[in-house]
Amino acid sequence: MNQAVTAQGWEALLRLRYAQRGDKTRIVERERCGPLAVQRPFYPEQTGVCHTYLLHPPGGVVGGDSLDIQVRVEAGAQALITTPGATKFYRSGGRLATQRQTLSVESGGVLEWLPQENIFFPDACVRVETHVALESGAGFIGWDLQCLGRPVNHEAFDMGEVNSLTRVSIDGELILIDQLRTNGRRLVDAAAGLRGYPMQASLFIVPGRDCVASCQDLLDQIRAVIAATDCSALEVGATLIDGVLVVRALGAGTEPILRLFSAIWCSIRPCVSGLEAVPPRIWAT
Repeated sequence: MNQAVTAQGWEALLRLRYAQRGDKTRIVERERCGPLAVQRPFYPEQTGVCHTYLLHPPGGVVGGDSLDIQVRVEAGAQALITTPGATKFYRSGGRLATQRQTLSVESGGVLEWLPQENIFFPDACVRVETHVALESGAGFIGWDLQCLGRPVNHEAFDMGEVNSLTRVSIDGELILIDQLRTNGRRLVDAAAGLRGYPMQASLFIVPGRDCVASCQDLLDQIRAVIAATDCSALEVGATLIDGVLVVRALGAGTEPILRLFSAIWCSIRPCVSGLEAVPPRIWAT
């Protein structure tokens, strides 16, 4: 393990490869450099699904930091990755902080990417990229939760710049680009932007090869969950884009969005992975 820190900030790398070994999915390759790590794997489901908690010991990202997270799930493996808390991007004084996540899943593998929210402090300068590369027959459930400013402390994102980009490709073909880009309050206040809400979240679902329901049936199921959940504090929409189910939400706080997304995850997971949802233990702390 190397500690890579420069005058510009931390340069951190975490590379994980998951594969089925016996009756469990295991981390068969792990490489890290700088302040990124994972706890030991957990198996709370009494199945082979590998629950992994992604850790960033410094507790926040500052200007000049560069984080690179690479995950690969092999055929037959099933992994769930989350974080113990929000990722905080602090004030940077114009210095750019970057976080890049590359998530690759082979046919027959399943990845659940369920981190807690990103919080962008006022005057943060941040670029976050998530690249989801799937083979046909791979299953994926993943979400991005972005909080501009600190609404709990009545701090609006009135200064700074955030560029968040998610790309989903299947067999090398780019299917979906989801982007959030703002400078100060411009996007937050825009009628075609966040409409005054400080939080934006997206949930992406790609059924695996063993899914017996059609994408349209799954979309109807998602919309039924939305209708049955208290979304009075949110603006929510669900769509189907070239085989990718997408749910987008705007809100004033994290809890209503997480409550909705968790309900959708619990409903849809048996179709994607063939297993009932078992929330990670860390979510209860």
